[in-house]
Amino acid sequence: MGNCCVAGASSDKATFKWSIDNFSSLLDKGEGWINSRVFKIMGHDWHLRLNPMDRNSDGEECVSLRLVRSKASVEPNTIVDTSFRLIIYDQSYGKHSEHHVSHTFHTASTSSGKSCMIRLAKLKNSSGFVINDNCVFGVKFIKVVTTKAKTASEKFYVKNTSTLPEVKDAYTWCIADFFGMENEGYSPEFTAGGYKWSIYLNKEENHISLYLKKMINDLPEDYAVLVEYTLSIKNQEGGKHFITKGRTQFSNNYPTWGFEKVVSMEDIQDSSNGYLVKTKCCIEAEVKLIGSSRMK
Repeated sequence: MGNCCVAGASSDKATFKWSIDNFSSLLDKGEGWINSRVFKIMGHDWHLRLNPMDRNSDGEECVSLRLVRSKASVEPNTIVDTSFRLIIYDQSYGKHSEHHVSHTFHTASTSSGKSCMIRLAKLKNSSGFVINDNCVFGVKFIKVVTTKAKTASEKFYVKNTSTLPEVKDAYTWCIADFFGMENEGYSPEFTAGGYKWSIYLNKEENHISLYLKKMINDLPEDYAVLVEYTLSIKNQEGGKHFITKGRTQFSNNYPTWGFEKVVSMEDIQDSSNGYLVKTKCCIEAEVKLIGSSRMK
């Protein structure tokens, strides 16, 4: 058995060719990936990865090829949008096996992914892909565009509850005629943690949704407040309340947070729950500011 020899690797401005002599010896080694040498094209370092005895989705042996951006070439917050062709060269007739790939390379994605190029049986039985036990693979770049990733960062501050007293503001909205109100409505404004809030109720598809809304856009544009809040439908007969809890950042752009379809109208009207006394329904909001954040 001869040794596998990688020979004659060459490149131009947009194409890299990888010529492998004693290709049958590589097949004798069985399934497994082999890397080409690193080459530089269009300002980046790359290498090809070849598995000559891979499996396709039908379980057939196939020759797989992929393009990898060398880790030494990867820079943080850099995106490389590429378009290229992976090629197995037909050395006799020029009827190459080509696979077009578009891939975005970045820190977490340095490989183009596996591409089953051709069934191994077809490659071995061809009259052009393997000549004198030599097989040639390659990649031809069509487009390489490098950009800096647009990133945003947030500095987050959470209050130390062990040293600060717990301040929780509560407000109860009593709706005198629950069935007489429209499908949606807001409570009167109330103050909690120095900000104006309102409870928003929406009746939809035989359920109700409950939300807490910050009413005035009085925060800096890059600022948000972290709020721990509870929205409860009160059991007015002294039983168990229906309680939902959230912990969310409220900002000028996103001032409303809450819970969709939290309870059915059937449960609201069930007298054993105590949510309605005649037609009165009471909803309580407890609001506690526990932190803040600022975007950079």
